[in-house]
Amino acid sequence: MKVYFIGAGPGDPELLTLKAKKIIGQVDVIVYAGSLVNRQILKFARKGAALYDSSRMELEEILEVLQEAKRADQVVARIHSGDPSLYGALQEQLDWCEKEAIDTEVIPGVSSFQAAAASLKQEFTLPGVCQTLILTRISGRTKVPAGEDLQRLAKIGATMVIFLSIKEIDRVVDKLATGYRGDTPVAIVEKASWPGERRIFGTLGDIAGKVKKAGMKRQALIIVGDVLRGAYEHSKLYDKNFEHGFRKKRRS
Repeated sequence: MKVYFIGAGPGDPELLTLKAKKIIGQVDVIVYAGSLVNRQILKFARKGAALYDSSRMELEEILEVLQEAKRADQVVARIHSGDPSLYGALQEQLDWCEKEAIDTEVIPGVSSFQAAAASLKQEFTLPGVCQTLILTRISGRTKVPAGEDLQRLAKIGATMVIFLSIKEIDRVVDKLATGYRGDTPVAIVEKASWPGERRIFGTLGDIAGKVKKAGMKRQALIIVGDVLRGAYEHSKLYDKNFEHGFRKKRRS
């Protein structure tokens, strides 16, 4: 018996990794996050595989499915959206499997923040602008440690990608305004990589109104930072005057 924890990617089935697709086609049981995972991925499942939508289940019900699979010596694919290491409730499931002596393997997936960067055609770490990327969320029903409050993180001035917070856009903006200037560029990407993807561009000063006008309420990332301005230094990696282990500096 084995449980594979699989990152399904942000939505586009073609962003599923080759390994993930192979495993999905072999397992006996699939437990997938139906509220976020594109159901087109299920077409890769083998005929006769048992399917469970975890969006309608409590943790105990999910664990009971795993327990039944253990009794039947079956292989399970537990499919999370994006990458399971980010906001996926992964750890409690892994720890339970360890307690039950169930073999596990985690298969990473493309995160929505990466799909958003691709959609924006935007590098989040530009030379001379920013070399730090913060992935975070606003405190809500799931509390954020006080030291990680947006108001504190904003003072760093790094590129920030904010998950699970679009419904709190006013509160997000208020907290970010303590560290970023009002003209700091902001991009919103809703349902990155899905057919219905939408994007909104603005500044910290006007983005809240644009989000409300567009009616964005879920599955949207808030991206803020000066990397979105378009001004930056060219990378030294391919500079003819920059020498590294694989290339010598060009001689005059």
